[in-house]
Amino acid sequence: MTANGKLWGVGLGPGDSELVTIKAARLIGEAPVIAYHCARHGNSIARSVASPYLRDGQIEERLMYPVTTETTDHPRGYTGALADFYTESAARLAEHLRAGRDVVLLAEGDPLFFSSYMHMHKRLVGEFDAEIVPGVTSVSASSAAMTIPLVEGDETLTVVPGTLSQEDLTARFRGADAFAVMKLGRTFTTVRAALEAAGRLDEAWYVERASTSAQRVLPAADVDPAQVPYFSMIVVPGGRNNPSAAGVSGSGEVVVVGLGPGRDSWTTPEVRAELAAATDLVGYTTYLKRLTPRPGQRVHASDNRVESERAEFALALAHRGARVAVVSSGDPGVFAMATAVAEVASEPAWQDVPVRVVPGVTAATAVAAAVGAPLGHDFAVISLSDRLKPWEVICERIRHAIAADLVIAIYNPGSASRSWQVPALKELLLQSVSPERVLILGRDVGGPEQSLHTTTVGDLDPSVVDMRTLLIIGSSATTAASRPAGNLVFTPRRHPAT
Repeated sequence: MTANGKLWGVGLGPGDSELVTIKAARLIGEAPVIAYHCARHGNSIARSVASPYLRDGQIEERLMYPVTTETTDHPRGYTGALADFYTESAARLAEHLRAGRDVVLLAEGDPLFFSSYMHMHKRLVGEFDAEIVPGVTSVSASSAAMTIPLVEGDETLTVVPGTLSQEDLTARFRGADAFAVMKLGRTFTTVRAALEAAGRLDEAWYVERASTSAQRVLPAADVDPAQVPYFSMIVVPGGRNNPSAAGVSGSGEVVVVGLGPGRDSWTTPEVRAELAAATDLVGYTTYLKRLTPRPGQRVHASDNRVESERAEFALALAHRGARVAVVSSGDPGVFAMATAVAEVASEPAWQDVPVRVVPGVTAATAVAAAVGAPLGHDFAVISLSDRLKPWEVICERIRHAIAADLVIAIYNPGSASRSWQVPALKELLLQSVSPERVLILGRDVGGPEQSLHTTTVGDLDPSVVDMRTLLIIGSSATTAASRPAGNLVFTPRRHPAT
């Protein structure tokens, strides 16, 4: 009985025949069967790259796609047409393998990197021996064509197919250090719009037919969408070396960011990108402990009661050319550092220092989500701390919010030095609302010590409330629904009066 042949997935690199590896060239010359994919016009880029290494007498299996980008009348659409094609192509190669003939299946770039080879591999590897010969990827070739370092140190690289939606592309671009976008052609207009929406267009380079005689490299903003072939790529090098990335030129800025209320997954990709790009991290010691600075990143921690001094320090660093991330918990604009930075930045000494604020998940929405939707209708957000405003002002605002029948989210309810405010709040509430009014206590929501308790104003125990607790006081319409599948608290969007 004839032994089966072996399937070889041979990577050819990005297009230059001289970038084919020595092993790949040897296998191409030795194999009795050479297989390659091609479009309906019959030409194969893979075969043209491998042509210097082919010999007379080899069997060539040309696997012609039934469709590329056009429509199809296949009953299962484009996906079904390709699935049938891959199954039929695998059957053709299996005939050679069962006859004892080795098959070299050519793959542009690397066989397991966005390659057609993998569809054959998955269908044949269960029956036949298969081996992969890696190739130089188009990402590497494009980076080389740009002559700009792609990633350095702890920067990360993201590879994205241009076939994603504009919204998905925008989100990925915002959160990436460095990235490459493949599968352009008809997708270029969408990719360009996503780059612009993410604020990364000026950092992006366009590379066409990397490593070949037709290679072109130019800024992505200068590309004519009508002239973009499929074999092209967008590359955004990491900020350490990208000459167009914000902060690389030496002009400083302050970016105020919010980490979210506790869980790492609640830190947005945009905030992560800003933290990674910063030369300096400035913030309250407790918040900075949530971060792992990269090598070379300077960390400046301080006490929570010196917000103005911290803001001035950050602006001074930026004035000297640093890219400074001022770190808050939650959202930086909700009882946090954004206001302090904005106030100080408005002074004459800092008029020329750029300041940006990047939003984060705030504690009120985190606690609300944990119990359901108590903030589903109009609500007020009030800090119980009297450090920056008189207690009488706080009481007056709470009375007005109650009179307006608003849900109220209470920040900063108590601390070791402020233990009397929560009992005073309970007394104030009982003067105007029913003891049965729904009240939620959320402590360290998203953190390792998270606790949630739905109670009423009358049953509120002030002794369990500390600085890490947020209170949500319901309106007259807020409902705590007991359900076998889990309790939910919600405030209907339709007011009872309507």
